[in-house]
Amino acid sequence: TAGSLLFAIDAITGKPVVSFGTAGVTSLKAGLGPRAADLFVISTSPGVIYKDLYIIGTRVSENADAAPGYIRAFNARTGAVEWVFHTIPKPGEYGYETWPEDAYGKIGGANAWAGISLDVERGVVYAPTGSASFDFWGGNRTGSNLFANCIIAIDAETGQRLWHYQTVHHDLWDRDLPAPPNLVTVTHNGIKIDAVAQVTKSGYVFLLDRDTGKPLFPVEERPVKKSDLKGEKAWPTQPFPLKPPPFARQHFSEDEITDISPEAHEYVKTIWTTTKTGEQFIPPSTQGTMYFPGFDGGAEWGGASYDSNTGILYVNANEMPWIQHMVELELDMEDQSEPKTIKDAGEKVYKTNCAICHGQTRQGNTAGTYPPLLNLEKRLPREITMVIIEKGKGFMPSFNQFSNKKKNALLVFLYDDQVQIDQGNNVNQNWLDALSKELREFAIPYSHTGYNRFFDQEGYPAVKPPWGTLNAIDLNKGEILWQVPLGEFEELTKRGIPKTGTENYGGPVATAGGLIFIAASKDEYIRAFDKETGMELWKHKLPAGGYATPSVFEVNDQQYVVIACGGGKMGTKPGDYYIAFSLPNN
Repeated sequence: TAGSLLFAIDAITGKPVVSFGTAGVTSLKAGLGPRAADLFVISTSPGVIYKDLYIIGTRVSENADAAPGYIRAFNARTGAVEWVFHTIPKPGEYGYETWPEDAYGKIGGANAWAGISLDVERGVVYAPTGSASFDFWGGNRTGSNLFANCIIAIDAETGQRLWHYQTVHHDLWDRDLPAPPNLVTVTHNGIKIDAVAQVTKSGYVFLLDRDTGKPLFPVEERPVKKSDLKGEKAWPTQPFPLKPPPFARQHFSEDEITDISPEAHEYVKTIWTTTKTGEQFIPPSTQGTMYFPGFDGGAEWGGASYDSNTGILYVNANEMPWIQHMVELELDMEDQSEPKTIKDAGEKVYKTNCAICHGQTRQGNTAGTYPPLLNLEKRLPREITMVIIEKGKGFMPSFNQFSNKKKNALLVFLYDDQVQIDQGNNVNQNWLDALSKELREFAIPYSHTGYNRFFDQEGYPAVKPPWGTLNAIDLNKGEILWQVPLGEFEELTKRGIPKTGTENYGGPVATAGGLIFIAASKDEYIRAFDKETGMELWKHKLPAGGYATPSVFEVNDQQYVVIACGGGKMGTKPGDYYIAFSLPNN
């Protein structure tokens, strides 16, 4: 895929397969309905191939203007859409009653952006979905919201639902399922059972029967707190697996405030005391809410690796607190005199779509991931900014789905232009009226201050170490066998602080030779661990961070490990390398 297009390329010649779609290309928006035509739709993960079907999910916006995240099967020969599974059900479909009556025509998200698993023998795909949009306020999507935040078993031939299991009801925390489930076979009560193991951002593993979707270990529905945001009706309970235990800490208490220095402890405590903290599922608030595990897990996109010989699942985890404040917006949009200026309209576009990354005041992100947008007129020509809006850059996706009116109003705001509407100028007034109508279509009463990691004054995580771990989980018994830090801040080690681990992105791979290979860490190393003990056996510095899962393969009886080194995450340097290592034959 590239952008919102799906290509078919001849594997031998590299040329387009002209019988596929139109001259080898079709739209990823096919099958999503007419309202997706002007919305953001791309793919961040490959699909799976079953017979002549290419089954794929999508990435969509996480704001109110999100396309629906339907799962589709494309004919791999012709490009035609063979079936569509509506993750936001239409009238008469299973789950329709878990939404407002008109949700299927207005709400987006519930998308399988993380990838899909395929059981070829059963002819079943297992799709993990994310939250409905907007992520952090769901007053316009009351209900439990099937099939958001679900593992869905779908007949690969027909697209019919076989079963589903929802891991978060009415998600307000961006608790997307972040990776495809592992297809596993476990010994449970003395019986071999085919199952799916789904790792989560919250640090739990849901172990479900592959044929029925029933949990193999008990899952408890526990009461959770109500929301204090206007119009929000948080779901009263959430599911908590009793086994295996969570592989990431579940509560950032005062006892867990960092102790790497007295200064760090006091700095963090001052902020901690002003923020809502507690157990999982504290609803978002204008006061500020602590998310721990954070928005990036627990588990992340790299997922887990499973050893079929032992029944052990290996998964890395983040232990990073994040803080978010909800921001109430002035929604006097029904007043036809608003907005009074193009700049005012541009500010509404910014706060709805851009502020979650670049900040409500355009100050950027404290982790350095998202740049500030202040004083753009002194730093960047308008033409270049427009190109970035339309095409994206780095982590920023394209916003080419914006109408020209939205894009131009946004530029007026970003460049602080003092453009007024002349009430006597019908052209200008008509232009603004049309833009106001666009803005009302996706109006919601809240935005937020963005995805903000909680650091101490030196830039280290605000919680006590470990900050990143590698874990071995026995799925037969539902027990954690070992947990070790993953990654290192060498400067802290030199200060006498035990290895802390780092935030990490990219999964592990377990080999038959008794090793686990994983890069992922902020310190830009790839490492090998002993599968039985978790002992670090080897590491190698990469030219850029390996924020991907290694590939292990064999050629001419020689085994290789390859890692993609793209870097760029967590403020590290970018790269464009593939690094290969060979393993000793003995």
